[in-house]
Amino acid sequence: MDEPGGSRRQSLRFLLLYALAAAGGAIAYVPFLTIWLPGRMTQLAGTADVQALGYVTFFGAIAASVGGIGFGWLSDRTGNRRGFVLTGLALTIALLLAVPLAQDIWTLVAIIVAWQLALNMMLGPLAAWAGDCVPDDQKGLLGGLLAFSPALGAWSGALVTWPGLVPNEGRLLVIAALVAAAVLPVLLLGRPRAFADLTAPPPERIAGEPAPHPTGPAIRMWLARLLVQIAEAALFAYLYFWFRSIDPGMHDSEKAGLFSIALTLAVPIALVSGRWADDHDQPFRPLVFSAAVSGLGMIGMAIAGVPDIAKASYLVFAIATTVFLSLHAGQTLRILPRSDRRGRDLGIFNLTNTVPSLIMPWLTISLVPGFGFDALFLLLAALTAIAVFLLATMPRIRPHP
Repeated sequence: MDEPGGSRRQSLRFLLLYALAAAGGAIAYVPFLTIWLPGRMTQLAGTADVQALGYVTFFGAIAASVGGIGFGWLSDRTGNRRGFVLTGLALTIALLLAVPLAQDIWTLVAIIVAWQLALNMMLGPLAAWAGDCVPDDQKGLLGGLLAFSPALGAWSGALVTWPGLVPNEGRLLVIAALVAAAVLPVLLLGRPRAFADLTAPPPERIAGEPAPHPTGPAIRMWLARLLVQIAEAALFAYLYFWFRSIDPGMHDSEKAGLFSIALTLAVPIALVSGRWADDHDQPFRPLVFSAAVSGLGMIGMAIAGVPDIAKASYLVFAIATTVFLSLHAGQTLRILPRSDRRGRDLGIFNLTNTVPSLIMPWLTISLVPGFGFDALFLLLAALTAIAVFLLATMPRIRPHP
């Protein structure tokens, strides 16, 4: 199943197994955080469910931030990516199954904090492992394959919420089994080709030479992802409540199904875009286009007057944002080539996933009660426009040898 093109290409078999493992992370959190947790919040907090979800999101994001950097750094120091992934997988599943034991908000917060640490023990080293194994001229393909992650997460959400298929009390057990089935194959069967240049330590600095600083492209990529992720985080956390506001009669399975459709359609678009970026040596152009379309989708959501138009605009937003985030994940490895701190640096980039969860609850609580979701979407579209500018003016970067 190897790709043609000689020794400078990673095997397609490993790329597929890796993409499946990355999807295991999405399977772990997408149905849990978008469907199960909001419903549990309503049971425990009643009419204060939106505010309670904000607290859980806030403290969980802090734990994810610390875990991403800390476990990424530890995997750099030990060189044992697989060991951290396996341990994180076991703890993630155990804590996921412990969540129903929480009978009050603060117990639930404590379990979610521990679960976020475990999840990032798995995902941080897993992300760094791709940097150890995938050459630059396959990073677009890698990004395209990573679009399967949110899609499989959404499909798992649709599966566990399908009426009559899985009882409520069995949903988390099914999610845990799916996560294990996704992550274990790459740990047990993954045999990536080794590329010495991808794992070689950086050259030693001459005495007195100043330490290198973050590059302009890295800062631009970090800021652009942060701005897009603020929008994605707002929809991710409050999608349940937004759907309820535009169509109170929507069933959980319909919400999950719409989410699944958007993320499924994003997969072929991301794959084609990623291969195009590799073939034409244009790693950032698909990012510019997808971010721009994402902003247009949010504008449509804000101004739509009927539920069908609002849902269609959401599909545009979700497809474009998924393509952007998937391709961005692959191309980030291009600008963070140092193997001795790859896990730590990716942990810092992971702050673009977690910091929005610290910002977004306060934006939502401040805007939505007084002005509605429309004002929130227009603000998020403006932030996405800044991301488009940052990437459109990105200096050209040559592939690493």
